[in-house]
This record gives sequence, C-alpha cells and structure tokens, in this order.
Amino acid sequence: MENNLPISIIIPCRNEERFIGRCLDSIIRQDYFHRGNIEVLVIDGMSEDGTRKIIEKYIKQYPFIKLLNNKKKIIPSALNIGMKNAKGEIIIRMDAHTVYPPDYVSKCINFLNKYNADAVGGIIKTLPQDNTFLGQAIALSLFHPFGVGDSFFRIGCKEPRESNTIFSGCYKKEILNRVGFLDEKIEFSEDLIYNSKLKRAGAKLLLVPEIISYYYARSDFPSFCKH
Repeated sequence: MENNLPISIIIPCRNEERFIGRCLDSIIRQDYFHRGNIEVLVIDGMSEDGTRKIIEKYIKQYPFIKLLNNKKKIIPSALNIGMKNAKGEIIIRMDAHTVYPPDYVSKCINFLNKYNADAVGGIIKTLPQDNTFLGQAIALSLFHPFGVGDSFFRIGCKEPRESNTIFSGCYKKEILNRVGFLDEKIEFSEDLIYNSKLKRAGAKLLLVPEIISYYYARSDFPSFCKH
C-alpha cells in the first residue's frame, strides 16, 4: 500500500463549540499534508450552539474541510453519512472532543503498511474538560484499570497487538465496504459493535501504543454516563 494515499477524516459532532476548533487545529497541523491529500468531513448533528459557525470559519480558510448535516443527530448516522461521502482510500474516524499530535495520521498509515492491518488505532490520554475535582476524577477513571477494566486502548500496552476494538480508528475503505454501514438503531457503543462485525468478517484490527491522541473527558455525570 502506498504511503501517500488520499485520506478521508470523519468527525461526528453536536454542540461542540468548546472543542471543535482545537480538534480542527490539530488536524490542520498534520504532517501528512506534505505526503498526500486529506479531506475532512465534519458531520454535524444540527448543533444549537456556535459549533456550525466555527466550522464555517475554518471552511473559508481551508477548503478541504466540509460540513455535512446529520438530521438524525446520532453518531451511527453521522458515521454512515461520512462513509457515504468519503472519497479517500483510507478513512479515519476522529472525535471532536480529542486533539491529535502532528504525526498522528502519518503513524496510522505507517502501521497499516508495516503490519498489513485492515485497521489501526492508538492509545487515549485522557484530560479533564474542566479543572474541577469532579472533572479530574472522571478523567482519572478513564485510564485506570479499576475504571475501564482491560480496555487496552485506555490503559495502554507495550507493543502493537491485535485487538477486538480500537478507539476511533484508521480503516482501509475496502474493509468498510465489505462490512457495510452501521446499524442506526444502536445509538451507544456503536464502535464496539461495528468493530465486532469487522472482526467476524476477518479484519485484522491492530492497537498501536505509539499512536496517541488526547481526549477531553466530560466533566459532569449526566454527559459522562451518556457518552
């Protein structure tokens, strides 16, 4: 597989005015732009805050960013819209609540090639959304084994390993085409269920500790439990 393949980044979002700018800034700084083409599809669930205005400002400056509407307002629908509109041979799901180091995309592509994987994902470093006791406690719980069990994409691993699921994920489009779209009747844990479908289809999912992203945890119990 070539190292300069066209990439489609899919970002589901809704009411993310605090974080969407940080996410997009981290994507704009990706060093992969020197190697290949990237399109960024932000699929918005009809946000009621300033999210859409922020995205529209970025679009004026960066035409590779596109805004798509998700009238159903759920993540599976957003991902399906992204998959239907993606032009790249590689599809990377990203999270509006997350920021990515400049070499994130390049590392994803490199490890796809190196291990001949169908999809790769990395480790989440969790940051508190707010500098409050509750916010820090929730962030801590998301990377401690007591809080997440053996979720290696949260607690980490020492070397690349095959996994049953990956966070967000960088996927070869051909494996997604083989499995098809997400079930929109399932509104939560859609990534776990879809990755399970990929595994049953024979996909090789690889968890790579060198691939790191930084996730801002929700800082109140209602949104934390919903997420």
